[in-house]
Amino acid sequence: MKKFFTTIKNIFSIEDLRVRILNTLGFLIIFRLGSFVVLPGVDPDKLDASGGILGFLDIFLGGAFSRASIFALGIMPYISASIVIQLLTVAVPYFQKMQKEGESGRKRLTQITRVLTILITTVQAWSYLAATIDSEAILYNGLFFHISSVIILVSGTMFCMWLGEKITDKGIGNGISMLIMIGIISRLPGSLVGEAVSRGMQGALAFILEMVALFFVVMAVVALTQATRRVPIQYAKQVIGNKMYGGKRDYIPLKVNASGVMPIIFAQALMFIPSMLAGLWQDSEVGNYIGSTFSDMYSWQYNLLFGILILLFTFFYTAITVNPNDIADNLKRNGGFIPGVKPGKQTSEFIDQILTKITLPGSIFLAIVAVLPAFAVQAGVNAGFAQFYGGTSLLIMVGVILDTLQQIESYLLMRHYEGMMKSGKVKGRSQVAA
Repeated sequence: MKKFFTTIKNIFSIEDLRVRILNTLGFLIIFRLGSFVVLPGVDPDKLDASGGILGFLDIFLGGAFSRASIFALGIMPYISASIVIQLLTVAVPYFQKMQKEGESGRKRLTQITRVLTILITTVQAWSYLAATIDSEAILYNGLFFHISSVIILVSGTMFCMWLGEKITDKGIGNGISMLIMIGIISRLPGSLVGEAVSRGMQGALAFILEMVALFFVVMAVVALTQATRRVPIQYAKQVIGNKMYGGKRDYIPLKVNASGVMPIIFAQALMFIPSMLAGLWQDSEVGNYIGSTFSDMYSWQYNLLFGILILLFTFFYTAITVNPNDIADNLKRNGGFIPGVKPGKQTSEFIDQILTKITLPGSIFLAIVAVLPAFAVQAGVNAGFAQFYGGTSLLIMVGVILDTLQQIESYLLMRHYEGMMKSGKVKGRSQVAA
């Protein structure tokens, strides 16, 4: 305990780190306060906040979606736009060229992402007003209300995006990921208290077992996030002028879960399609079966299809983000090689084989983590609290916390303080994607 307080003292004794932490807390408080500001012309007491897609999106938006807040769409449209641009940089040569142009290319991609965010937010805002908010909750229903509300929702999303950029620039951690994480964590205390109250004194032992199980699930997710397969490489010696360079040993860290939470996000987006198709055949027996089965996020049919999609998307996203040919070319260009493997095509094939071998168990474990909330509900855990037993929520929280701890660790080690852990090093990702 003494070491913990000493570490906290060391953190706040570094002026730059102290200012960044306080800036981050200030921006997060602004974000949370904005999520309670309801759209003008909406009666919050008449809003229906029951389950379905409303409950799912509320997990990431901290309740802003169900409250019809000015931040109701949050940062999600920006994430959608970022995913689209990321896929375009893989599939479209024009965007590939732009990505390789350095700082100027990144600035142009950022501008395109922002414009696409505005377009996506406008469409989603209009759909949100038309399909989600009950007409009884709208005090003055009309064209002026819809236009003004769309403008406010678009401005709210752009303000959230600005907050995320400011956290990244003047705070600690990745700003966009921090906004998502704070929305998820904001629901944890209420869910935890609700679970404890529902168990009561008679269920105290069951509640303790739930917390122990949650601890081991979190540890397993941390292990999945951090797991890497190190491929040893050797750099050839080069004589430049009167000095000799190279000749050192290094390794390529290939992550077991190189795709992060993206497969779950893609799969979750497709899981809304069966319910939409059921609406087209709502009068038929098949339509009723599909609607009742795939609208229940805890049914075995839903989770089986969900797990299969995650397996497929994990291989797909790993294939488009980790290119063995590029790795082999970079090694050859810098005078590096894998011992026992010829440079060029054979190196590319060797890396591809390793990726295939480590992606399979990684994708299976990722699918298991994604469907764990359904098992938790079947075991008697409250649906709100069960969301923290796996899925996107847990993966995002673990990834963001590890990334933030790594940045704090870097500041401490730069100032010659002892690290936060006994080893003096937090092995985490250098960058977290949402």
